[in-house]
Amino acid sequence: MTPPLSRDHLPLLFSVILTFFLIFTVAKSQQLHDQEHQLLLRIKQYFHNPPSLSHWTPSSSHCSWPELTCNRRGSVTGITLSNANLNQTIPSFLCDLNNLTRVDFSQNFIPGEFPITLYKCSQLQYLDLYMNNFVGQIPGDINRLSNLQYLNLASTNFAGDVPAALGKLKELRVLRLQYCLLNGTLPDEIGELSNLEFLDLSTNTMLPPTRLPSSWTGLKKLKTFYAFACNLVGEIPERIGDMVAMEEIDLSKNKLTGQIPSGLFMLKNLSIVYLWQNKLSGMIPDSVEASNLTIIDLTNNSLTGKIPDDFGKLENLSYLKLSMNSLSGELPQSLGRLSSLIDFRVFSNKLSGTLPPDFGRYSKLQIFHVGDNDFTGKLPESLCYDGVLQNLTVYENNLNGELPESLGNCRALLDLKIQKNGFSGIIPSGLWTSFNLSNFIVAHNKFSGELPERLSANISRFDISDNQFSGRIPAAVSSWTNVEYFDASKNNLSGSIPPGITALPKLLSLNLHQNQLTGPLPSDIFSWKSLEILVLSQNKLSGQIPVMIGRLPALNVLDLSENQFSGQIPSLPSTLSNFNLSSNRLTGRVPSEFENPAYATCFLDNPGLCAVTLVLNLALCNSGPQRPNKGSSWSLGLITCLVVIAFLLASLAAFLISRFYSKRNRGLDNSWKLISFQRLSFRESSIVSSLTENNIIGSGGYGTVYRVPVDGLGYVAVKKIWNNRKLNHRLESSFRAEVKILSNIRHGNIVKLLCCIFNEDSMLLVYEYLENHSLDKWLQKKSKSASMSGKVNHFLLDWPKRLQIAIGVAQGLTYMHHDCAPPVVHRDIKTTNILLDSQFNAKVADFGLARTLIKPHATMTSVVGSFGYIAPEYVQTTKVSEKVDVFSFGVILLELTTGKEANYGDEHSSLAEWAWRHVQIGTNIEELLDTDVMEASYTDEMCSVFKLGVICTSPLPAGRPQMKEVLQLLYRFGEGFAFREMNIGKYEIIPLLKNSKMEMRLDIDNDSD
Repeated sequence: MTPPLSRDHLPLLFSVILTFFLIFTVAKSQQLHDQEHQLLLRIKQYFHNPPSLSHWTPSSSHCSWPELTCNRRGSVTGITLSNANLNQTIPSFLCDLNNLTRVDFSQNFIPGEFPITLYKCSQLQYLDLYMNNFVGQIPGDINRLSNLQYLNLASTNFAGDVPAALGKLKELRVLRLQYCLLNGTLPDEIGELSNLEFLDLSTNTMLPPTRLPSSWTGLKKLKTFYAFACNLVGEIPERIGDMVAMEEIDLSKNKLTGQIPSGLFMLKNLSIVYLWQNKLSGMIPDSVEASNLTIIDLTNNSLTGKIPDDFGKLENLSYLKLSMNSLSGELPQSLGRLSSLIDFRVFSNKLSGTLPPDFGRYSKLQIFHVGDNDFTGKLPESLCYDGVLQNLTVYENNLNGELPESLGNCRALLDLKIQKNGFSGIIPSGLWTSFNLSNFIVAHNKFSGELPERLSANISRFDISDNQFSGRIPAAVSSWTNVEYFDASKNNLSGSIPPGITALPKLLSLNLHQNQLTGPLPSDIFSWKSLEILVLSQNKLSGQIPVMIGRLPALNVLDLSENQFSGQIPSLPSTLSNFNLSSNRLTGRVPSEFENPAYATCFLDNPGLCAVTLVLNLALCNSGPQRPNKGSSWSLGLITCLVVIAFLLASLAAFLISRFYSKRNRGLDNSWKLISFQRLSFRESSIVSSLTENNIIGSGGYGTVYRVPVDGLGYVAVKKIWNNRKLNHRLESSFRAEVKILSNIRHGNIVKLLCCIFNEDSMLLVYEYLENHSLDKWLQKKSKSASMSGKVNHFLLDWPKRLQIAIGVAQGLTYMHHDCAPPVVHRDIKTTNILLDSQFNAKVADFGLARTLIKPHATMTSVVGSFGYIAPEYVQTTKVSEKVDVFSFGVILLELTTGKEANYGDEHSSLAEWAWRHVQIGTNIEELLDTDVMEASYTDEMCSVFKLGVICTSPLPAGRPQMKEVLQLLYRFGEGFAFREMNIGKYEIIPLLKNSKMEMRLDIDNDSD
């Protein structure tokens, strides 16, 4: 019998047991550590040992690797492999890391469908798959990840519905689904996420017209709700005031209608409200109890009535943006006393009365934009009280009196735009030299006095036109070295043009029209390397036109009419698209290149000029130049042709022989490879086998386009690149450019690239098939031929559909230019590259010439594109910016409104030039519109879009708006707002001919950044 243990032995026994337990625990922990270490090295190998994981080595402790987090027992609880250039699916064995609570694979190129293998990570709380190439739908059983608190699936290719199963993730606090391809429904069940604090659905542009589910107002803990650009329609739910935790809400850029619910501004915690660019109407709610509001942006709606007095009680309000509505009445005086206000914008309304005198006195006001209203009286004296005012924009009002003297001490001022008012008196001396000032626009007022010797070194746009300034242009103008646009037209300036004005190296436009200037034009103008516009008409200038004017490499517009220039016409730059030398004292023969009817008004009222023909309405010259001998010219041409043909035949023979031996030596690898960018229901074999002559629907310099039937999609479009060796390098570059760009951008108005298929000799691009083909088939008269289906033959593309198409293309280009980083420039926007689906929604296609803009102005090795669509600066300099796409889009607007093709005109002109000429001579625009679709109810809209097309095709890049500004105007036209001919100085069409009846200028401030 074993004697019982005494109490003295108990501590010893406990120590032995504890020792064995610790040894067992340590052994177990070491075993787990070793297992996880091997598993992590296996993950590294699975991803092909990316350089970013080079420090994952067998000899180092994995808990020290920065991509991992471990618990106190050394077990992995989190893995973060973001931005690691991964392009494999998530490994199926990832969840063998049994204690994972956090998985982050964001910003990679991971393909495939949603990785349901993650369901095995039973403790997973945080999942971030942002910005990958996932396809398919978000699974309907995603609620199996029952512990999820954070889910980010943004910037992927997930399509279909937002699954109702998300509503069963009761622990979910953050849900990010922005920038996807969702095109289904928004479920009521989201309203059951009782712990949800952050919800972002922004920029799901492919969603059908969708109402906000009223059940979502039950999200009592939701603090942040973003649904920007989601095609939301209908009214904002009235019970939105029940979302008591709401702090930030963004429902901008949708099609919401009705009034703003009164409960919205009653939310106590609300700090940010973005509702800009909707169709909201009615009055802004009077009662405002959201005392924490810092930002209110209701820009570009149809709101009416007064600005609520309660806005003047919001002491935390920093940004108040109410522009582009129909608000009326006077501004509440209390707005001027808000202590936090730094940005105040109410431009383009119907507001009246005087401006509250306290603006700027009690806050550090930075932006004050009240342009295009009916305000009267003087500017508030204290606008720049704290010296931080950056933007003072009050154009197109009825303001008067002298400018506040305090503006002369406004050192932070960047933009001064006070044109089209009744201001008078002298400009405060310090304002001319305000250090940071970039835009000095005081045109169309009654200012007087002389120009200063010194001007702020940073001013780039200097516009004092249509005032009462007098005296000479100062000799020190040579120090104004950053001025790009100099407009002093319609003043009383006198004396000669100082030689120093030729020393402005950045000058793009010089307009001294209608002054009293005398003397010669300085001859040393060769330094004007960038000058595009020179307008000196209606002065008393004399002497000869400088010979150097013909060597200005960028000159596009020249108007020297109604002066006293004499002598012969020198050689003029080949870059000129518009010029006028009429009403001078010029002599001699007009250069032969200008003897055609297009220049009939350019030389009138010069008695000493003559021409060889009568088309210029000038006297005939006595003799012309001797013509070369026809026979000798013909013989020389024949010999040249024969030599060229012989050389080409020899080259072709050598090429064919070389190709034959090359193929025989190396053999052909005809195995096809497929890279998918979307979920596919077909294999490469089904595509390749269907590339038959019966399926051809188009061809061009690149190759052939086929319509191929596939299961699940009906049809796809397949572009087969020619495999001609002579063109191989260029076409392969085009192929790679298209794949690179279309695989990384996604938008409802950009054609969807499904996959690419290639082998050694052929390259195939597979796209979604769009039933209504390209826009040119519907606009051109040949569309009524048998080249298209019967439904096209008898269907006229009416104006509402044309406007819809214009908006669609603009949305796609706006995304490329402003939402992609770096921006994408298409370089070949034309009607043949605009495809239409069954509902006539437009999609931009053919990205073979597209480029990403790493630098703002990239230089290309050659000019590519189609005649009539190519921007002039691209041809002249090969420099590319977003503005080349704006020009091409402007041509499409002209095609949509006139029904004419881009190359309309003679061999030297295009539709854009034709439209410009009609604008210059004051043609009634209605006479230019397509009579097949013009109806009385659409006339204003069509005229507005035509004018916008003219502005977009300005010869000068700086004269064209940005695509986001163009899109904003098109939205307005679609809502029935007529285009206003605002003379505000940012985008301008300068009247060149003395009988011009039209002057259009447009200024659009981006009020919703």
